[in-house]
Amino acid sequence: METTPARGAVIGVDLGGTKLMAGLFDAHDRVIDRDRVEVGGLDSDGVVAALADTVNGLIGASSEPVVAVGFGIPTTIDQRTGVAVQAANLPIANLPLRDILRDRTGVEVFLDNDANVAALAEQRQGVGAGVTNDLLMITLGTGMGGGIVAGGRILRGAIGAGAELGHMSIDYDGPPCVAPNCPGIGCAETFVSGSALARDARDYAKQHPDSPLARAVAAGAPAKGETVLKLALDGDHGCVAMLERMGERLGVTLANLVNIFNPGMIAVGGGLTPALDILLPVARRIMIERALAPGNTFVEVVPAKFGPDAGMVGAALMARDGLLELAAV
Repeated sequence: METTPARGAVIGVDLGGTKLMAGLFDAHDRVIDRDRVEVGGLDSDGVVAALADTVNGLIGASSEPVVAVGFGIPTTIDQRTGVAVQAANLPIANLPLRDILRDRTGVEVFLDNDANVAALAEQRQGVGAGVTNDLLMITLGTGMGGGIVAGGRILRGAIGAGAELGHMSIDYDGPPCVAPNCPGIGCAETFVSGSALARDARDYAKQHPDSPLARAVAAGAPAKGETVLKLALDGDHGCVAMLERMGERLGVTLANLVNIFNPGMIAVGGGLTPALDILLPVARRIMIERALAPGNTFVEVVPAKFGPDAGMVGAALMARDGLLELAAV
């Protein structure tokens, strides 16, 4: 019997700055197997090999035919050619990734930005399911990712490179972007991301050598978001203030997005999810103050549902959609 998109299994892969997560999904889009691989420090060839090897391992373990693989990659994508053009935080540039991975896995391959597919997961099966067809996603991890679903479909732009929301400038005279491959100045990612929080933590520890944060760093704790959050949750006012300041900058970012896109919902997730109890109340307040009515009070700003699985789930859904679109041609 011929395999159809509805019957075959698909694989969703989410590639981050330090790791990849891959899931095998059955014909009903239920995850039945998964893998996680560290990719931090790998060069371009190493990252590609890790992607292909992980997928081939899941293909070999599947009890039903795998008909497609979706990859969520933290790069700009030229959908016309399947080329991963530029990554802010990975050693990937002008790489014909779709063709390479199709050759190495032997199945149909679909690519998109990792935050785009995370947005699709949240709209289709997460916090937006049955609520809105117009959802905007912000992912806060090493950097700030962004994805837009409009009318139930990923909004990619003219050639597929759209929704790099973390690289809009919110301070014309600000510092260079924290992402090593971004030429921007004062990008949102520079103020709202794990990299930004690590920078702020280092600066704060130097300026306040007697603070709990400085003492924790001197004792061997990393000057990173996890240390800031732990101390904030323990009641340290300096760390709480640091996160609240980041929440204000997130609110400015959201106000811009509300004015431009008028989304029904903004879902915020990613590696900084544990900090959202502090970040989001401040961000909502600033967004309402600075965005235009009626969009500022209409939009819901909520924590994402899927957490670290969002990109993996969305990549699988994107692959399924891609197969259906090919079948319709």
